[in-house]
Amino acid sequence: MEIYEILVLVVSFILLLSVGVPISFSIGISSLLTMLLSINTVPSLTTVSQRMATGLDSFALLAIPFFILAGQLMNSGGIARRLIDFAKVLVGKLPGGLAFVNILAAMFFGAISGSAVAAASAIGGFMTPVMEKEGYDKPFSAAVNITSATTGLIIPPSNILIVYSLASGGVSIAALFLAGYIPGIIFGLALMVVAFVHAKRRNYKVNLEISFSEAVKKFFDAIPSLLLIVIVIGGIVAGYFTATEASAIAVLYAFILSVFIYGEIKVKDLPEILLQSASTTAIVMLLVGTSMAMSWVMAYENIPQNVAQALLALSENKIIILIIINLILLFIGTFMDMTPAVLIFTPIFLPVVTQLGVNPIHFGIMMVMNLSVGLCTPPVGSVLFVGCSVADLPITKVIKPLIPMFIAMIIALLLVTYIPELSLYVPQFFGY
Repeated sequence: MEIYEILVLVVSFILLLSVGVPISFSIGISSLLTMLLSINTVPSLTTVSQRMATGLDSFALLAIPFFILAGQLMNSGGIARRLIDFAKVLVGKLPGGLAFVNILAAMFFGAISGSAVAAASAIGGFMTPVMEKEGYDKPFSAAVNITSATTGLIIPPSNILIVYSLASGGVSIAALFLAGYIPGIIFGLALMVVAFVHAKRRNYKVNLEISFSEAVKKFFDAIPSLLLIVIVIGGIVAGYFTATEASAIAVLYAFILSVFIYGEIKVKDLPEILLQSASTTAIVMLLVGTSMAMSWVMAYENIPQNVAQALLALSENKIIILIIINLILLFIGTFMDMTPAVLIFTPIFLPVVTQLGVNPIHFGIMMVMNLSVGLCTPPVGSVLFVGCSVADLPITKVIKPLIPMFIAMIIALLLVTYIPELSLYVPQFFGY
């Protein structure tokens, strides 16, 4: 009977997705259908509802709505423009300088907001017209913006790393945040290499001239924005507050910065910002709740144990197992959003890799880097759609320049996968 229940779970989920049912409803309905095969109707409804409620009953998850609100405040508060100006001072005079500016600004903005979609929207909105004016190929500009936006999911603070902490059974959020710095920088550098080669081939001119006094002004303008990283991450590492408390401090700091210091958000704008934040939070939390229910159903059906046995039966070589897991996650990322993918597949793959001696912190960074690629691919890549919308281009125009970017991202992923010190050095340095 167990095999039929697994088939119902998988087939119903795929069918629901294929006919356009939102992913959170697809997850919840397929979980319920599977439970109906195991137990009676009323207990099934009760069990799925309870698992959704208990899945959301976590202090760590409170950080997500706060970081979402902080990101919305930053997106509307002029922070993106100041970070772009600062990035121009650092890398604007290099060959392909504006592409470098886009990548570096996205890394800064993502590190502050923790949102790839917000980074693609905010940075792309400023950079795409500027790059087009300077003679950059528009599809290439869009591809740079789309892929670089994902670095903010790896460089902390990152909502998805909080979700992974929950799914993994309590891996330290502070350790995960620290572990994301070097891999996130590697991601960005890999994209810069592609941008450099493309700029050399197309012979893009460097027309960016910034005087010393102007550079100093742009640097000091960006300091208040960059200080948020120091306050949030520094406070967590030093033990002054938890990640959840840090997220509330991030909201307060972003509010003061955007409303009183930069003055780009008026009081009348706050209701709309709060409404957008509440809407995004509701979507994320519904995904979390239904994904936790599906995770419980899979555990009830012994799916994680069966998958672990099947993988270890194929090979006990860590290199081969990690290749297989990476390939599976790359495929999953093309049709599933990152949050449910982390919640559903962490309990399946984490026991396998820990049995092979892989550190859960290292695996979490590897998983997030892997699924970041899926955000840039059709058919459900949210960052891809936002980036194409900002650039006013159809997806078909962007796919070709995205391919070398994907190759660079996968090379960076393999480096982090097989050199665990890249993700573990910083947390170990701070005693995690």
